[in-house]
Amino acid sequence: MEQQNYSNHRRYVPAFHLFTGSLILLLLIYRLIQIVKVLLLSHHKFTHLVYYFIMPLTVSIILLMLFWYCRQFALKAQDRAIRAEESLRYYILTGKAIDRRITMSQIIALRFAADDEMVSLAQQATEKNMSGDDIKKAIKNWRPDNHRA
Repeated sequence: MEQQNYSNHRRYVPAFHLFTGSLILLLLIYRLIQIVKVLLLSHHKFTHLVYYFIMPLTVSIILLMLFWYCRQFALKAQDRAIRAEESLRYYILTGKAIDRRITMSQIIALRFAADDEMVSLAQQATEKNMSGDDIKKAIKNWRPDNHRA
């Protein structure tokens, strides 16, 4: 595995993000086009319209929502674990609780900072209201996270 840094730290799974997401989106677009065609031609009975077009469209929408929420739920669970881990790490390093003003985005970014940078970056993040991206760019000694979702 290559060394992790700012430019390659994001997790991208082509089979999920590209292939599955694209197929679900294409299915939804196809179904919408089919419904528009049927409505313009208006030669189908309403029961046929529901059975052959509305129901598959509904399934497409459900699949798209499942695709989106499965990812969001995994990220939220990961965020909670990161918050707990980084709060504990900060406490171990300083003997104090992490500043309450620090945001989730900042904590997520701080997980990539090595122990020798973490405390000072956390203080800078709260004092200067740094974004998560700014924190990541400020890290000199990158600490990889190879177990991210």
